[in-house]
Order: sequence, then C-alpha cells, then structure tokens
Amino acid sequence: MSIQEEVIARDGRHAVIVCHPDPDSFNHAIAARYCDEVRAAGQTVVVRDLYAMHFDPILKADERPTLADPVRSHDVMAEHEILLGCDVFVLIYPIWFGSPPAMMKGYVERVFGAGVSPDDVRHQARGDLLGNKRLLSFTTSAMSEPWLAQEGQEMGLGAVFDDYIVHAFGMHSCEHKRFALITDKTGQQSAASYLWEVAQQAHRTCAQVAFGDEALMHDPQLARRFSR
Repeated sequence: MSIQEEVIARDGRHAVIVCHPDPDSFNHAIAARYCDEVRAAGQTVVVRDLYAMHFDPILKADERPTLADPVRSHDVMAEHEILLGCDVFVLIYPIWFGSPPAMMKGYVERVFGAGVSPDDVRHQARGDLLGNKRLLSFTTSAMSEPWLAQEGQEMGLGAVFDDYIVHAFGMHSCEHKRFALITDKTGQQSAASYLWEVAQQAHRTCAQVAFGDEALMHDPQLARRFSR
C-alpha cells in the first residue's frame, strides 16, 4: 500500500492575523487570497484584522509576564479562546522602519506572550496556544529587494522576530514570504504574480498540516490534493 493510501488528511485551522490600517491594502489582498485558498482546501480560517478590531497593543503594567501573578485582561482572554486549536499562525504586515507595525508587535507581546514567563522562554516551553504550531509570515515593503538585502533586512527581521517567536513559544517551524516594491504604483501583473505565490504557499501549508512533514517527504504527491 502506498504512503498516499495510508495517510489520512487531518483538518487544519489557520489563524490569519493581518495588520494594516487600509482595508484596500495589498496586505489585505494577501490575507483574502490566503483565506480563499485554505477554505477551498477544506480547512478552516480564523481572521484577526487588528486595525478593524481596534486592538489595543499596549501591554499594561499588571500584565507583565515577569510578575508572580500577572493579570489576564478580558480582550487577551477572548483572543486566546478564538485562537486555541489553530495549527498555523499567519502574520501579514508591512515592514515599517525595519520592523513590524507597533500593533503587530503589541499583539505578540499581549496575546502570544500572555502567561509566558522568562523561564518558559529560556526552556522553549510548549504552551497550549503556540506549542508545536507553525508560523507563516507574509510581509510587504516599498523598498527594492537589493536595498533590503543591503540593509540586512531579511536577516535582521528573521532573527529578531520570526526566529525569536518560534524559539520563545516552542513553535514547530517558520516560513516567510517577502514582497518588495509594493506601492500605489505596483502593476496588476506584479500583484497577480505575488498573489499566485500566496496561493501556492497556502496549498503547501495546508498539505503540511493535513499530512505532516514526514509523510510529504516520503510522498510529495500528497501535496497535489491541495493544488488548484
């Protein structure tokens, strides 16, 4: 019996967290395309549009994880209830002055970091929310790829944000798709090409969740179930 016959696809649940103030932005187009592809694959999407939610990114003094008994605010507890059980956490945001928007950083601090102590971070403790889950990021920049490379943007953001999140919260892995020269002048052909890449990434991620990395390594044809 082949691996494809033996492996049963499991359901997947994707948390798509988008952070851009303009609902007509390319970041929102990325989120919409990703969600469409995941739903078409028969998996579930939970969308958190931080600006539309008016999410408060400010970590309160009594929420600090260094306290012996930090407070869990109602909005943070509500987010945990919504996100619990997600297999993939998809962060979609523009790069502003070399880093994610403050609201996205605040979401990581208040929601991802709630209840996570410094000892948990040091030992890469795997909590119920993020432990062994996948991190996937899509970022946009108005700058060119050569300029970003010259400034060390890819290495810097990967180290201080992606890698840190994965290691701090005991996540499974991370992938990052970067789109450069995203401005009001971006042509339709370029935008369509980028969104095609988003769709392909969505297919791969759905396959990874459904079958697991080991099964896909043994039988890459499994991923074709999610291609359109």
